[in-house]
Amino acid sequence: MKIGFIGLGRMGQGIAGRVLGAGHELLVYNRTPEKAAALAQAGATTATSVAAACAGREVVITMLADDRALEQIAYGDGALLKSLPKGAIHMAMGTHSVDFIRTLTAAHTQAGQILVSAPVLGRPDMAAVGQVAVVAGGPASALERCRVLFDVIGRRTFMAGEEPVSAAAIKITNNFVLGCAIEVIGEAYSLVRKYGVTPDAMYEVLTEGLFGAPAYKVYGKIIADQAYDKVGVTAALGLKDANLALAAAGAAGVPLPSANVLRDRLLGAIAHGDGERDWAVIAREQARASGLE
Repeated sequence: MKIGFIGLGRMGQGIAGRVLGAGHELLVYNRTPEKAAALAQAGATTATSVAAACAGREVVITMLADDRALEQIAYGDGALLKSLPKGAIHMAMGTHSVDFIRTLTAAHTQAGQILVSAPVLGRPDMAAVGQVAVVAGGPASALERCRVLFDVIGRRTFMAGEEPVSAAAIKITNNFVLGCAIEVIGEAYSLVRKYGVTPDAMYEVLTEGLFGAPAYKVYGKIIADQAYDKVGVTAALGLKDANLALAAAGAAGVPLPSANVLRDRLLGAIAHGDGERDWAVIAREQARASGLE
């Protein structure tokens, strides 16, 4: 397939590498050209503009940090909406608000294009080896066209429904649950530390007992080792996701009291200068609140 790829952050580079490795004709664009260098060496073609990255493409994938970044790419002269061929698919793989995905869906429909929302579950190191999961929402025919991409990008694809917004809602909710799990792990470690228990001992009990899920194994280890500089998702991006969950819940009239706790821990981490560390650093905020170093 002829694929365009826009947005080469840590996650984007991993996904683009998988697409290129599967033999697709890949055209990549990033506002910071240096981020495309490794892919270019591996055989991708670099584009000098969004319009060039869209020209003649069957699918254009975007992996961007937030709504604002995607809005800048999507709208305006020479932007994605005006450059993507009619009938082509825009696969938005970032975490975006339900309101923006609805708006973008309508804009693509008006332009004769198709939006597929396909956010991923997992960290950048997992993306590089095809071990993320994809949550896909969009018209059934478009999802079928994209299946060949889903299969090389991730280990599993969850079909969310015919509307792109359904995938966005699932991704936001998944991140909310994951963030709350991280916050709870931080609370648990602070509690046992007050009784002289090491985080490593508590980690073994959690992961070899009732909570052997990847979230507890991955983030429990990061927190036990205080390895917050090994970044998957920054605290700043985690705050964005917490706010997306609260906004979606507010629009639907659903109380999310745990999301408020998560947001406040993230705000505290950012205020203490940890905004670019892994969002597991919220455990450090819990330790501070508990009088621990």
